[in-house]
Amino acid sequence: MVPSKPWQCVRTSPRALPASSSGLFPAAKTGEKNKPNPTQPPVLVSLWEDSTAGNVSCQTAGALGAPAGMSLKTVLILLGLALATIFALVCVLLTRGRSPRSCQHLHPEQEDMEDGQSLVFADLTPEEMSQVVRYLQAKLGVPLVEASRAKPSDNCIASVDLQVPAKAEVLRFLDGGGARPAREALAVLYFGNQADPNITEYVVGPLPTPVYHRDVTVQKYGGKVPYHRRPVTGKEYMDINTLIQRELKKAPRFLAACCESDGTNLVILTTAPRGFKSGDRMTWFVLFHNVAGTGYYLSPVGLEVLVDHGHLQVSRWQLHKVFYNGQYFASTGDLEQGFVAGVLEVVRLKQPQADAVLGSMRPRRPPESPGPLQFEPQGPRYSVRDNRITFQGWSIAFGMNPNTGPRLFDIRFRGERIVYELSLQEALALYGSNCPGGMSTRYLDGSFGIGRFAYELVQGLDCPYTATYVDRHYLAETDTPKTNQNSLCIFEHDSALPLRRHFSDSQSFYYGGLRKNTLVIRTISTLINYDYIWDFMFHSSGAVEVRVHATGYISSSFFHGQGTDYGNRVGPHTLGTMHLHHIHYKVDLDVDGQLNSLETQDMEYEFVKDPWSTQNTIERPYLRRARLEKEDEAAFPLNAPMPRYLSFVSPNPNKWGHPRSYRVQIISFAGKHLPTNSSMERSISWGRYQLAVTRRKEEEPTSTSIYNQNDPWTPTVAFADFINNETITNQDLVAWITVGFLHVPHAEDVPNTVTVGNGVGFFLRPYNYFNEDPSVDSSDSVYFSSEQDAGACGTNPLACLSSAAACAPRLPPFHFGGFLNLSLAPPLGGL
Repeated sequence: MVPSKPWQCVRTSPRALPASSSGLFPAAKTGEKNKPNPTQPPVLVSLWEDSTAGNVSCQTAGALGAPAGMSLKTVLILLGLALATIFALVCVLLTRGRSPRSCQHLHPEQEDMEDGQSLVFADLTPEEMSQVVRYLQAKLGVPLVEASRAKPSDNCIASVDLQVPAKAEVLRFLDGGGARPAREALAVLYFGNQADPNITEYVVGPLPTPVYHRDVTVQKYGGKVPYHRRPVTGKEYMDINTLIQRELKKAPRFLAACCESDGTNLVILTTAPRGFKSGDRMTWFVLFHNVAGTGYYLSPVGLEVLVDHGHLQVSRWQLHKVFYNGQYFASTGDLEQGFVAGVLEVVRLKQPQADAVLGSMRPRRPPESPGPLQFEPQGPRYSVRDNRITFQGWSIAFGMNPNTGPRLFDIRFRGERIVYELSLQEALALYGSNCPGGMSTRYLDGSFGIGRFAYELVQGLDCPYTATYVDRHYLAETDTPKTNQNSLCIFEHDSALPLRRHFSDSQSFYYGGLRKNTLVIRTISTLINYDYIWDFMFHSSGAVEVRVHATGYISSSFFHGQGTDYGNRVGPHTLGTMHLHHIHYKVDLDVDGQLNSLETQDMEYEFVKDPWSTQNTIERPYLRRARLEKEDEAAFPLNAPMPRYLSFVSPNPNKWGHPRSYRVQIISFAGKHLPTNSSMERSISWGRYQLAVTRRKEEEPTSTSIYNQNDPWTPTVAFADFINNETITNQDLVAWITVGFLHVPHAEDVPNTVTVGNGVGFFLRPYNYFNEDPSVDSSDSVYFSSEQDAGACGTNPLACLSSAAACAPRLPPFHFGGFLNLSLAPPLGGL
């Protein structure tokens, strides 16, 4: 008999498989009875291929030809024996345990799908946004110019987003059978064409056909919001760029010498904040060589300009200061004179070439064999309906704020609400440098638009190829809603790690375990040079995991003087400038009800005599428990020691007499917070604390404001004011969590910062909330003993995976439309 050979995948000619081929593997005709699970978990397969272009298929290795000298009769006898053996083996396999499952797509069980209740949290639809715009244009009685064309002296609609209803109203609707809260929008308007220019916020409703609007600015902020605090619009950036280009023409010989440029091939990058005191609107802009198809952030030319753009009349704007290679000048004209007079040290840079530019991401090697591919043999085991996801006991309402980014509501496990709101609040990037732009940069990314600049995800790289992709809509700086297609993805992730397992080698021999499969909700924001990957993960143990990874390009300064005091040199004239990333989240936990307390647990040692002889001393660890009574006790400074166990506890006990609780566990490597004596520290005072727990208040919905970026000296929202030593026992509580890391760029950050080691976040983990680990109910559990046949599909679900591999999906064609979306958005500080 010909020896059996292992199966292997090889690439074949594109013409070897017909266009109607069902995929990578042939579908198996299998029975449906005795299925171990409703659906198979995701399977990870590896595909091998040779260098010949074509398709991937699977075939057995081994020759079918007869060896030389063998008679035809012998060959036929051997062939007959082989067929008989194969038939016998098939019969045995068909009678062992359960029959292989079908590849039929199975829909996940609908887990108590409510009648659209989650829509109370749903983002506005494009039609609702348009209705709000039309209503405001008709009812405000003032001229409105579309924001994409508006000058500072005009009135315009800056943005329209969902006005999230009050929690009490929502809970009466969700839990008490009360009326559905009115659906409303929050509209932000810039009024520049008024005697007292200001920012005004209106609540508009009810949707979809609004009939009223009310000014909530004073109610939210305690007074009017000054006009200078408004975020910079795309139109304002374009006008600034026009001014800078005009000023650069005054230094033609200098530009030709330093940069081989006339200014038109230089790009500007904004910094923030914009000045040193309230009312300022002066911004340093850093100039870089621009090379199409690569990041300009690594090619500074040493030139930076300070622009005063605070006046309502664009014609009154002016270039206030110029910096080049360690020297300051009053204007570009003075810079040119210094160059002509020979008193200026010029570093002569060549115009970068696309094939050799620092930071190019173009592949350097041709593609080789594809890596592992994860797929769901019988379709997704989660369900997405409107803005609600269900998965193995989990239920989550999801959305996206155009400013602050992803937000989740009404997170339930096994029907019980664990978290009412889990939302990103802010992302801070604070830089150091010996150049003015770098040293003054404190980006508060919410003011730029964390959600608005979450673009289309690349299938197969940003998320698994077969993930579910969801469009997100926003209205900002335009009267027409925009769509970021496929900008949020949902998928089940096989982490290739046991969630739990044990191999028993004593008393009795058995193996038990469970794969760590997780539901992931992901979106990625591109904020100028950096890309932030926002993940929200839901485990079968009842834990919630929140994680952010940073990647993209580093921001850089021109290398001069003592530049290495502020970073590392990563190119001939490029300094990778040190900076910190601090991220803030709001977590409104409702553990077994709204009323919770805060409990800490940690260890201490006590020295005791051994009780059986009293002659020896034992260092015995013991558990120190404490209930925190006041907000001041529950405000833990950044990077200071913190109790290792900190839990939101319910008044109700579990079966074993312990309060049902959820533990907050933070994973962070944050840098140092801005000193509290800084004039702008109060605007980011949330960063003082790695964790602060406060009583929930409707008038404290967010820890910051988009208006803090351009006036951090008089912050519109100061988180420090939330902490006023109120009692936190048996109250509705909110955890405010800061995570982050210090980043000192190095050579390996070129071309891009990698995600490895640059991920931080936190867990919400059940702690005596259940009577046992809830994952024991998972249909993915595996158990077999020494007395069982582990290879039988009916005994061990892992033995069924061979048939599951036959269900490899036929992947849809790759598509990406993100560049179209980008063309619809105004520039973000780089022109």
